[in-house]
Amino acid sequence: MPLVIGITGASGVIYGIRLLEVLSKTKGIETHLVISEAGETNIKQETNWKIDEVKALADFSYDINDIGARLASGSFKRDGMIVIPCTVKTMSALTNSYAENLLIRAGDVTLKERNKLVLVVRETPLHLGHIRSMERLTEMGAIIFPPVPAFYHKPKTIQDLIDHTVGKVLDIFGIEHHLFQRWTGP
Repeated sequence: MPLVIGITGASGVIYGIRLLEVLSKTKGIETHLVISEAGETNIKQETNWKIDEVKALADFSYDINDIGARLASGSFKRDGMIVIPCTVKTMSALTNSYAENLLIRAGDVTLKERNKLVLVVRETPLHLGHIRSMERLTEMGAIIFPPVPAFYHKPKTIQDLIDHTVGKVLDIFGIEHHLFQRWTGP
């Protein structure tokens, strides 16, 4: 299952890193990573990870400006794309098919090929323009997935909260995991 993973400059790059960690240990998943410049900045500011270490978690990594990369073509078969975290800037560009870099072009191609595009939008509060962009993208086939924490599994650490969000994203693609305890009722 080829999946394209985008990490942008929204706060919360640890979500994308954790997703890559899990997918790197999951059989049958091939990851293709694109990190924006602001995403790289946030990796340096928010984590102890080095950019090369994050890229090493993926099977393939691409330069954000390489618009000739295979991800830019609909002939590259992918099962979907996850932008985690996703900035409002990236979301807005996708809404308007403004493919100024490889990450946005890959997302645009994912939509046009009718594959799943999951956007883990990390912004709050939202104004009407954000909400209308989310509406338009949903109409286009994207899945808007704000990383809203759940508490029914009684998280004890920040890692528990991160794993819940990552696990819910994996659920969208039918990828088995044991990142959180599922709700079984009261």
